[in-house]
Amino acid sequence: MVSRTAMAVWVGRAAELGALAAAVEGLACGNGAALWIEGEAGIGKTALVARGLAPARAAGYQVLTGFAEPLTRRTPLQAILDLVRICPRSPDPRRARIAIALRERRLGPGEPAADRAAEIELVAGLVAELCVAGPTVLALDDVQHLDETSFLLWQRLLRVADELPLLLITTCRPAPRRRELCALRAAVLRHGNSVLSLAPLTEPEAAELVRGLAGQLPERVRELAMGNPLFLRELAEAARFDGLARLPAALVERLVPEGSVEVLRMAAVLGEAFAVTEVLALTRTAAAELAPVLREAVDAGILLDRGSHLEFRYPLIRQALYDALPTALRAALHREAAQVLAATGGDLPRVAGQLLAAGQPGDAWAREWLAAQATVLVGRAPELAIELLTRDVEHAPAPDEHGAILLLALAWAELSAGRYEQAVPRARHGVAVAPRAGQRAEMCFVLARSLFGLGRGTEAVTAVRQMLSRNDLPVIWRSRLLASLAMFQRAGAGEVEAAEHSATQALHLAESAGDPFGTAYALIVLWANCSVRRDHGTALATVDRALAELRTGGEHADLRAYAEDARLLTLQNLDRWAEAAQAPVAGVSAAVLRYWLGRWSEALAELGPALADFSHAGLRDPGPALCRHGVSALIAARRDHREAAEEHLRAGAALPITTAGDRENRDFLVLARSVLLEQDGEPRAALALLAELLLARRPGEMSLSHQWLPDLLRLATELAEPDLALAALTACRAEAGAETTPGRAGVALQRCQGLFDRDPGPLRAAVEHYRAVGAAVDLAASLEDLAVVLAIGGEPGQAREALHEAVTRYRECAAEWDIRRAEGRLREHGVRRGVRGRRGGREVSGWDALTRTELRIADLVADGQSTPGIAAGLYLSPRTVQTHISHILAKLGVRSRVEIAGEVFRRREGAEVG
Repeated sequence: MVSRTAMAVWVGRAAELGALAAAVEGLACGNGAALWIEGEAGIGKTALVARGLAPARAAGYQVLTGFAEPLTRRTPLQAILDLVRICPRSPDPRRARIAIALRERRLGPGEPAADRAAEIELVAGLVAELCVAGPTVLALDDVQHLDETSFLLWQRLLRVADELPLLLITTCRPAPRRRELCALRAAVLRHGNSVLSLAPLTEPEAAELVRGLAGQLPERVRELAMGNPLFLRELAEAARFDGLARLPAALVERLVPEGSVEVLRMAAVLGEAFAVTEVLALTRTAAAELAPVLREAVDAGILLDRGSHLEFRYPLIRQALYDALPTALRAALHREAAQVLAATGGDLPRVAGQLLAAGQPGDAWAREWLAAQATVLVGRAPELAIELLTRDVEHAPAPDEHGAILLLALAWAELSAGRYEQAVPRARHGVAVAPRAGQRAEMCFVLARSLFGLGRGTEAVTAVRQMLSRNDLPVIWRSRLLASLAMFQRAGAGEVEAAEHSATQALHLAESAGDPFGTAYALIVLWANCSVRRDHGTALATVDRALAELRTGGEHADLRAYAEDARLLTLQNLDRWAEAAQAPVAGVSAAVLRYWLGRWSEALAELGPALADFSHAGLRDPGPALCRHGVSALIAARRDHREAAEEHLRAGAALPITTAGDRENRDFLVLARSVLLEQDGEPRAALALLAELLLARRPGEMSLSHQWLPDLLRLATELAEPDLALAALTACRAEAGAETTPGRAGVALQRCQGLFDRDPGPLRAAVEHYRAVGAAVDLAASLEDLAVVLAIGGEPGQAREALHEAVTRYRECAAEWDIRRAEGRLREHGVRRGVRGRRGGREVSGWDALTRTELRIADLVADGQSTPGIAAGLYLSPRTVQTHISHILAKLGVRSRVEIAGEVFRRREGAEVG
């Protein structure tokens, strides 16, 4: 963070400096923290941080500072990449590798921007490694300019700051308040950290500051500064020499060396920070001639030398230099700067930013450059791309060849950003005016996907059919549109047979054209059909074939992620949990997996921060969002976290359910609501809710009702509803019978049969199966049901044993409601667990409180492995590993990774002595 508002005299801020000092001192003990510093421009935020971090620098800590500016908001992660010094030319091989990996992530043709989760984890992993090396400070100025992805990354770091020797400092102006900004500020407070609001200096403090600057300002003039230290300083200096009327010009004339004014005006066009090579090209000046001019500006304190670039020390000075240029000249210079940057290999978002500032839509060179770079620009800086493309497209409603490319890129960008309402008319226009058949077909592809995203599936199908009726379609786009049609037919209307026909046609055409995207897209529809029919063996072979196509193509990140999720679901359906646990997935799919494996804290970590903080492009569609809120709600309900469960249920209820895909993703929400109804003493309402969901699966839906049917049968049996109990058993028998390869439904049938017949035999078989495959949640529930059946059959001893194991496993998930329900069911039959050592099974602190995964991670921490290294070795996400480390810290009563290592070493020594 550059001290752009540094004061020659320090006045006030004692309390704020004390908070900074305490945070820096905590780093020495391995305690991380976060500070949020807010106040208007010039109020002294940056100066406060610079002064407060002096002890950290003196102690040899890693202190990395940076700032965000308006242009970085349009470029995902750019401000934070600059902050942590990630660039391809970094002397640090780790940083260089990350920079290259980020640049290699590109959009494949025919798909929206990829999920940014991988980029976030790469950068977060680097920060974790820096913290392993020693206490680290990340200080970021002007976070109000951050892009959405950077907000997510900063939240990611905030959640682990107290587990690492990491101090996060952000400064922010108070308004305007974006939603993400408010969420980040709230998260700082929620994690127990400090928000420092810098108020204006009082009148006595303002007078003291001016006196310290050897200046004199009348009280009425000081009031103009409204207690702002920067304004006071500049007013005092300007008043001494030039008077107030000519403040901006006077500041330039007084502070900027005369010989560098014109060069700095050109530099001001480039932005607050710029490379020397960019100024050389823009001014057409030789390096030898420009060097002394820039050196003079650095010596005068106007510019700061940041190594790879120069930076204006005071935004006020840069703005004064910029404003002195005539408007027409500024536009021409921005246009020229864009051309110069493009010719010298400048970063695409910087070139685009200059074109945007030039305000010259329709410029021939600009359109040609944008047409060539639009696809990459949309992936790198979607917001900037949308703004620039919108201006150019709306300037020329009847597109030429370049215009058609720009219109297509804009439609894709709007689709990728979830702006379906804007993408629909844009794509319709493109279908009507695009000069080439392939462009019209691609526009139709975007149109249909946007309509489907709005829940207008019938219109999407109509649009695709109209395009398919044309005779001039390229084979590739005919196959992709057919695959898209098949997807809508199955996921929208549940028309499996029609989808099968369309997907088969699409597959043949895509294979004949050698199109990996079209081939994989068609195969994924066929996978879905196999899953609906419960032909999981064929489904697995089909999705594996799709993944092979996508790996060969080397692109299409979105579709590849979708295929990985599909494969994970099929492995779960086949009860291949160990293999599923190693799948390279994250987010909602990983959370569902970890739910069934009984790793609920990991599941919640995968789902991200609290509702107020959450924003993610991949969850703008209803399906994944329904599932996300459902898993979160069900875990919260089973853990007796009523408020959190209801919050997620409210959020889920606000989402539309219009397609088969939506209905497939609502089951966790329904189960969570049923649990709350049971807790409220309304089991019949819970039963009716489950029956409505599970006994009315519509044709074409993939909904995996068998995983919940034992819950329905349990309630029906307890409430003496034999017809519903029989209906649940019959439905489960049909599910199991449909499985061409025995899988989860068959084992669920054993549970249902055992409950229905009160026969412990099938339940024991189910318990042994779940124990063998590692399905922890199903195992605990089957043990509970087995205990009830044994108690009814007059075997209280065996019932007590089964109950004890069930409760122990529930406690590993912190499933307090399940423990109460299980004990209540057995109490009705005269069976109680009794006391076995410490009541409740697992300890809550000390080594005995750690789960098997936590023990393993503690050992790896002691061995010096980084968070990313542990994550890779255990097939977990770095976020999940950090969650485990947090639990280890709490259970062992230690404050840092170093202390974890010490505890591990002491434990190992004790074991050797023993």
